[in-house]
Amino acid sequence: MWIFGYGSLVWKPGFAFQSSKIGFIKGYKRRFWHGDDFYRGDKERPARVATLVEDWDAHTWGVAYEVTDSHAEESLQYLNMREVVLGGYVTQTVEFTPKDGDQAPLLALVYIATASNPIYLGPASDKDIAAQVAVCSGKTGPNVEYVVRLAEFMRLFCPEVDDEHLFSIEAEVLNIFSDSGGIESPKQNAVLLKA
Repeated sequence: MWIFGYGSLVWKPGFAFQSSKIGFIKGYKRRFWHGDDFYRGDKERPARVATLVEDWDAHTWGVAYEVTDSHAEESLQYLNMREVVLGGYVTQTVEFTPKDGDQAPLLALVYIATASNPIYLGPASDKDIAAQVAVCSGKTGPNVEYVVRLAEFMRLFCPEVDDEHLFSIEAEVLNIFSDSGGIESPKQNAVLLKA
């Protein structure tokens, strides 16, 4: 079984896996349109986290994790609690294409939050999303960490990919923190990532 991660799963899968591959899925774009009132926000100030929105021309990059049969049930129980019960996501099966062009595409399970979810926040300008991200924090840390870690993953492992939505939100967040004397540059992001 393969599980595709495109948000926090790229740096914090939290389940046992045998191997991982960087690559992409087609037909979806990553958007910070889903609310999170547990991990990165709370009931008063829901955070903005990534989900997938259908777009036939788009590609979303992330990591696919191979889970062995012996760990499948345990991994799915963990992910269903993390992503479905607490996160409001549903599962779909998608075709994942590894970055290494010599490998054939494979089927992977992916978690997607849809507009029918009660904590779905929907579209907003990158500036408004960043303003929300900058002030939210939840059980696993600040919302800004989520954005910074995801942007760092893309720069390190998919440097040829311009994730315009993600990088624009990150830039707006950095501007907010720069104005208040906080995080000032992507170089300082690396310090946050190692914390």
